Amino acid sequence: MGVYTAPGVLAHQSNGATLNADVPLNPGTYDTVVQAWDGCGGASKTHIRITVQGTMAASNTAVSYPGTTLTDVQKDGGWTGYALLPPSWGICASCKPSGPGTTWSMGQNVSSPSISGSAAKFSIGGTSKYTDVLWNNHLVGDFSSHGKPDSDHSIAAGTHNFVYDVYFFGADLPVSQALEFDINLFVNGKSYIWGHECRIAGGHEWDIWDNQGAKWHATGVPCHPNNNAWNHLVLKAKRTSDDHLLFQSITLNGYTANLNYYESPTPTNWHGITLNYQMDGNVSQQDYSVYLDKLNFSYW
Repeated sequence: MGVYTAPGVLAHQSNGATLNADVPLNPGTYDTVVQAWDGCGGASKTHIRITVQGTMAASNTAVSYPGTTLTDVQKDGGWTGYALLPPSWGICASCKPSGPGTTWSMGQNVSSPSISGSAAKFSIGGTSKYTDVLWNNHLVGDFSSHGKPDSDHSIAAGTHNFVYDVYFFGADLPVSQALEFDINLFVNGKSYIWGHECRIAGGHEWDIWDNQGAKWHATGVPCHPNNNAWNHLVLKAKRTSDDHLLFQSITLNGYTANLNYYESPTPTNWHGITLNYQMDGNVSQQDYSVYLDKLNFSYW
């Protein structure tokens, strides 16, 4: 008999006609499957949806990284929202935050829920199913929101390491098709997109962005953020010495998945360093909101 905590993830297996075991899990909701096999290739299974309760203490001590760290980016200016419409999910130039097909908003300096006392609230809704909203912030280079125009491109050219560190909270996370967190570098005519997508209604798995193929690549790493609680996410990425993208690791609520996955860049005429946060709508385009707090971005 065995217990699957996600598709293809066999968390426990033992012999015998009964099963009684402790299976350690991080806090979150799991669509588990308990399965039994016989000696002739037959199998029987049952689905059990479980929620593991727990609290995640938010540390007020930030991890120190070399180079430059931009702190509490959720409080800063420079955020711009865009609607992305199916089936191509390109930016809709004519869409407005008021909808009706896709609605979105961002509110800053939110005191509750918040860890720092100054969270940012991001919301999505509307009537067009499976539409997304992308928020982008130009940190370094072209249109810098942080006074770093990098006119000689020396900052971007000298940067090889990135850390996207953020806390997020949602009271309706199960209706989210996916949440996306991206690190973007544009330098020397090359575009590097370290896209990370936590599929929630879309299947509770982390995907990463295939730059050359312009599509998502499944990692096999489960993504079960806690609903109605703060989640801590840390993404680490690197531009290698031979100019490839290295997806290093994803850490969610203390659990680290080491990816060590390489991609190749694509052409661009942009210059700089940006980050994205995106929320995807589900089949009913149900309204939901997510709060970001203590969003720190490090690069060196």
